[in-house]
Amino acid sequence: MPTSIPTNAKNLTRINPGAAAIDIGSTMHMAAVNPDSDDLPIRAFGTFTHDLHDLAAWFRSCGVTSVAMESTGVYWIPAYEILEQHGFEVILVNARYAKNVPGRKTDVSDAAWLRQLHSYGLLRGSFRPNAQVATLRAYLRQRERLVEYAAAHIQHMQKALMEMNLQLHHVVSDIIGVTGMKIIRAIVSGERDPDVLASMRDVRCHSSVETIRASLIGNDRDEHVFALSQSLELYDFYQVKMIECDRKLEASIASMTADLEAPLAPLPKVRTKTKQTNAPSFNVRSALYGLTGTDLTQIHGLGSSLALKLIGECGTDLQAWPTAKHFTSWLCLAPGNKISGGKVLSSRTRRSSSRAAALLRLAATTIGRSDTALGAFYRRLAGRIGKQKAVTATARKIAVLFYNALRFGMVYRDPGAAAYDERHRGRVIANLQRRVRSMGYELAAMTAGECVS
Repeated sequence: MPTSIPTNAKNLTRINPGAAAIDIGSTMHMAAVNPDSDDLPIRAFGTFTHDLHDLAAWFRSCGVTSVAMESTGVYWIPAYEILEQHGFEVILVNARYAKNVPGRKTDVSDAAWLRQLHSYGLLRGSFRPNAQVATLRAYLRQRERLVEYAAAHIQHMQKALMEMNLQLHHVVSDIIGVTGMKIIRAIVSGERDPDVLASMRDVRCHSSVETIRASLIGNDRDEHVFALSQSLELYDFYQVKMIECDRKLEASIASMTADLEAPLAPLPKVRTKTKQTNAPSFNVRSALYGLTGTDLTQIHGLGSSLALKLIGECGTDLQAWPTAKHFTSWLCLAPGNKISGGKVLSSRTRRSSSRAAALLRLAATTIGRSDTALGAFYRRLAGRIGKQKAVTATARKIAVLFYNALRFGMVYRDPGAAAYDERHRGRVIANLQRRVRSMGYELAAMTAGECVS
């Protein structure tokens, strides 16, 4: 049975009479419509495709125009897409914003309560990008999984080498580098002579031939070589699948860029030439510049791969957030404002599982030691409030730069750490002067001889 309407809710204006709601489940969806439109306003539907089309037909017969759904996991995606195909306005509601009244927790009451809130316009839909960005995001997340699978087999190769007492990972910086892969492939092919294996050393390797040779004298048992062989084959397999995924990514970005007609200025000079690990096999920087019209990699901490992932999570059109403050609040990077009686109870940021926020935190961590304004900002805060809070604050600053670059075409130019420190020093002095003036005093600069070192 539907939940009873609170006394004060009867005075609310119903702004969405065609509202409906669905409590999403793995094997059953509970749907609710306006009690005035059907004798049985709450019904259960299965999760098969024909059940979802029946659900849409029932909504249509009841005069539904807008549907709110609450879900965990990915069970909502088929229902969302099919209802959109039938022309309904569909919103996905965050469960923390649609909590039911205490003591009434069933699928039936949840659906009725959700419909009631939606009819009064009290629900906000979660952000969902357009179809093209959603496709790009799906390819990016698939590629991310492939990278993780490949990394697991790198660990398996290293374990097999250790079981043979081949200390290759101690003498080369990366066993999947040029030297490491040549030696591993030779071992799998049957080569056991340490002199021959050591001669495969690349000229850029820091370890000498003698050191590498000594590390390659081990116990070559057949079962360990077999494990190494299978791990290598699986690693190569995932590398091939990553290249296939890269082709899909490249085609997806090209299809999104084809809709743009504005001519672009020449691509700015690359800020850093360091090649990123596990980067896609095409020129991501040029592709993103053609798509967005701005070089996001000029923002320190944002490499081409990380910028592409942010585009996949947030899209290229950030108009869903009116201001940068709305954007950073959505990312859960802005301070909270839990206030009661004029007293700040807490200003902690909310916990978030947002992939975009995690990417921005990663970017903030990488620039902590850089000689940049953002790096100086991170170091100043890390010394005062700790590294964890400094990462959050720096990630918020990068998010604002990312928002302004995409939304307004801002071109970021780093002023440098020295300029930031001087600007901060000026703010501190101005604040001190303002405080002493309020007490009837005046600050005066000391001469060089009077300064105490």
